[in-house]
Amino acid sequence: MTRMIRRAAVLGSGVMGAAIAAHLANVGISCLLLDRVPESRTKEEEAKDLNPASSTFRNRLAADAVARLKKTNPSPLYSPEFVQRIQIGNIEDDLRQLGDVDWIIEVVTESLPIKKGLYARLEQVWKPGTIVSSNTSGISIREMIADCGEALRAHFLGTHFFNPPRYMKLLEIIPGPDTDPEILAFMKGFAEKRLGKGVVQAKDTPNFIANRIGTYGLLVTLQEMERGGYSVEEVDAVTGPALGRPKSATFRTLDLVGLDTFVHVANNVHSNLPDDAVVEKSVFQAPHVLTELVQRGWIGEKSGQGFYKKVKGADGKSIIEALQLETLSYEPSRKITSASLEAAKNAKGARARIRALLGTNDTYSQLAWNIVKPVLIYAAEKVGEIADSILEIDQAMKWGFNWDLGPFETWDAIGVKASIARMEAEGTTVPAWVKEWVEQGHDTFYQQQEDRLFYINQQAWKGIDVIPECISLAQLKQQKKVIRGNPGASLIDLGDGVACLEFHSPNNAIGVDILTMIQQSVDEVRKNWRGLVLANEGKNFCVGANLMLLLMEAQDGEWDEVDNIIRTFQNTMLKLKRLEKPVVAAPHRMTLGGGVEACMPADQILFAAETYFGLVETGVGLIPAGGGCKEMALRVSRSAKDRDEELQPFMNKVFETIALAKVSTSGDDARNLHFAQPHDRVIVHADYRIYEAKQAVLAMDRGGYLLPPEEPIRVLGEDGSAVMQLGALQMHQGGYISDHDLLIAKKLAHVLAGGHAPAGSLVSEQYMLDLEREAFLSLSGEPKTMQRIQYTLSSGKPLRN
Repeated sequence: MTRMIRRAAVLGSGVMGAAIAAHLANVGISCLLLDRVPESRTKEEEAKDLNPASSTFRNRLAADAVARLKKTNPSPLYSPEFVQRIQIGNIEDDLRQLGDVDWIIEVVTESLPIKKGLYARLEQVWKPGTIVSSNTSGISIREMIADCGEALRAHFLGTHFFNPPRYMKLLEIIPGPDTDPEILAFMKGFAEKRLGKGVVQAKDTPNFIANRIGTYGLLVTLQEMERGGYSVEEVDAVTGPALGRPKSATFRTLDLVGLDTFVHVANNVHSNLPDDAVVEKSVFQAPHVLTELVQRGWIGEKSGQGFYKKVKGADGKSIIEALQLETLSYEPSRKITSASLEAAKNAKGARARIRALLGTNDTYSQLAWNIVKPVLIYAAEKVGEIADSILEIDQAMKWGFNWDLGPFETWDAIGVKASIARMEAEGTTVPAWVKEWVEQGHDTFYQQQEDRLFYINQQAWKGIDVIPECISLAQLKQQKKVIRGNPGASLIDLGDGVACLEFHSPNNAIGVDILTMIQQSVDEVRKNWRGLVLANEGKNFCVGANLMLLLMEAQDGEWDEVDNIIRTFQNTMLKLKRLEKPVVAAPHRMTLGGGVEACMPADQILFAAETYFGLVETGVGLIPAGGGCKEMALRVSRSAKDRDEELQPFMNKVFETIALAKVSTSGDDARNLHFAQPHDRVIVHADYRIYEAKQAVLAMDRGGYLLPPEEPIRVLGEDGSAVMQLGALQMHQGGYISDHDLLIAKKLAHVLAGGHAPAGSLVSEQYMLDLEREAFLSLSGEPKTMQRIQYTLSSGKPLRN
């Protein structure tokens, strides 16, 4: 019988338990969330004389956890209504309901006796065949289930989600000694395809893979800091993007994780390592500064201070202060620079940045080397102990700690032979298997062979499994699959007669190069291809249009040129919409302004789950003019017609969305803002977007695709515009928006309502585009709009002037 997971139960409603339940709800799995019964009534419950026997009291912990999900920012939920998929209860009364679920996830306190006691109770109600897993971050999988029967042990494994589960890609799966291999294989596939996770198989060792390596790396960084007398800011300057790590670097990361949590994780490894591992145990001994800060309650973000603290300056603006280790006092954070840091900043790509940092000889280059070297050695020592191969270790660090490169990819980037020579010259012992591999004539741990990537595994090359659903544009370009291209975009052959248009300009901002390539791609696909996919592998899909070009022309008073820029943008998007072949857009992460307008002409949009989609032009003093207003008006006209309802309520919501520059918090939330149409979909696993988009193109092509006829747009006219303007005026009078915001809102209302056309008129798309362009040009000449654009370009933030 085919195994499926339709319903799950989470035992434990703490931060992780509730967030795991939320992510299950995100992907359409109904979930039972249970916690213990409270020990006593709260003051509020006593005031209400709440009966301790009532379900309201007995389910309070789970109920409170669900209530917190709705308030947490960033949200654990893709869309607020998904919380309805979570049912609450308590472990005392509701364990019997576990017979109705397909997967039970234990997320109770990290205490072996507590977990063993719960599993003894759980086994009494367990339905044979139900998968059971623990979300432990470090307790032995073998020990917590040792007293249970063989049948339950065969269906048990560790599933270590990284926090927060919605946003972190890594899921470590840890089989126990008796885990059924079929259960293990099923959970790997389910977690990847349904939960959207990057799965690594870890061994049942303290802290598994990512936390073992990551904690070691953070602790050796602290030790090097103390040894060299470096400041918090100096260490973070070196261990952030310059080293291929997140901007949070070392100490901001610790503050976010919580110093108390980190000390607990470090102590878990320290206490579970064998006594003869003296050197390793010494590294996992939390340094004095950490224990001191924890004792003071300075545990990071959740306490308001840790290694950093945010305070208000005399002018009322926030100031970030950094901890001074010698005095445990705070002083304003300093910006750190050096030749090696500047070299890394100017290099392109993580590999080049790391090489530049380590290859430019100065104090911070030496600090970086002293931090990187022990991590590379430690990772190599742990191959076979914490994971079967280097691949799991590298993937775990990239997916769990957001490193750009794993330890062995880093080693490849800096040169294995040269770095080993330097290590040994400094008296460092390199693991024997690494030296043996190099002595065989190798200088890398990974190797590209034709169309496949290989990695070292037991002194031989092993190919990385090719997953058909994971289409890599980078690999296709290496295979010379580029049909045509320019500095801003490329058209790539995806196979089976489908082409992909990839943006690759700085920040994927739309400029002349991208517009030219869209036009050329339409012509190319029309003649020679079955359809077109719009997708890329940038950090964000597209942050909008090139504002710098627009600002320069506006400041010079070149209004004809501004008009030409907007006409070109509009005509390009209209040409894309009129392509007689199916077009599917697959946006991801930030998709703003012009990026949204590039997706709207597509026959279908496949949103990545993490897509932040919005027409944000009002933030720079403008309105959407690349077809954004026109397309939203068309959606309103279509929705009202399909539901036989009035236009005004629909249009009021759209007006508010654009006027307030609202951005969806997920792909699912795009529907709440009327950006998504009924046939659009959300793809949970971001790596599958391009494959799914290609399949959607092929499905439409096989179905005998016909270009939809142009639809007339029914508009509200001046009365409808007045209704929208009244709402903006009320916000202005209430002090919520500025004079300039009000001006923008009036222009926007005029466009969305169809200008001076009579109410109920049917107008063409070109008519709406002309209205967009006229309003855009008018606003471009406003000094306050120029100020907004200038401020956004320099700061990356909107200005409300």
